[in-house]
Amino acid sequence: LAVKAGMTCDWTPWGVRVPLTVLWMDDVCVTQVKRGNGPNGVYNSLQLGYGSKKPKQVTKAELGHFAAQKVPIKRGLVEFRVSEDAVLPVGTAITAGHFAPGQYLDVQGVTKGKGFQGPMKRWGFSGQPASHGNTKKHRAHGSIGQCQDPGRVFKGKKMAGRMGGRNRTVQSVYVYKVDTERNLIYVKGQVPGNAGTMVKLKDSLRKPPKLGEEVPFPTADPEAERGVFVAPPGADPFVVDASAEG
Repeated sequence: LAVKAGMTCDWTPWGVRVPLTVLWMDDVCVTQVKRGNGPNGVYNSLQLGYGSKKPKQVTKAELGHFAAQKVPIKRGLVEFRVSEDAVLPVGTAITAGHFAPGQYLDVQGVTKGKGFQGPMKRWGFSGQPASHGNTKKHRAHGSIGQCQDPGRVFKGKKMAGRMGGRNRTVQSVYVYKVDTERNLIYVKGQVPGNAGTMVKLKDSLRKPPKLGEEVPFPTADPEAERGVFVAPPGADPFVVDASAEG
């Protein structure tokens, strides 16, 4: 779990600008361990919490849950499925050192709400002609169905409506830099949501760590070196390989 703090940028040694989103892991820790046998086999999961709240800001049920687990009151809770060897005891802190620069993540969050929008902004329609007899229909969608057969509008038709405010996942987000001192993760590009909202970080589905890569598992070693770690810059993008052209 992380809080989207905003965006910044950095430059590579060759002067290429890299847009970055700053994610802050605000006092993330394990608040509950769930084990059991489900219909699909053994079920292992960890409930993680982030941030903090005052006792008057949570319900009595939530307050009792935190008291029973003997953990501080958290701003939000999310459950993650884990493997048997990745089960951590309650109270274990999850820091930015859990991630390594150079790996890929899937980031899930709630997109910015845009309110009620027309079909051009919501779905990218090109609109109708600007002249030649068109009257007050320049930004409207065209036909939305047939006539007597089927005599209705099909479900899921792209029309005007509420835009944004939905759960969306950006896959294969590159971890550019990790600051273990301030619990910050700098990822390349944008992630869903407003600044200050929570996002969920998961191992990349399409680009998992390669065999032999140094990726902390299941969490960072508390005695590991602390500081700011940047991913390798890679090859110079402005050098042309003459052998490859031939």
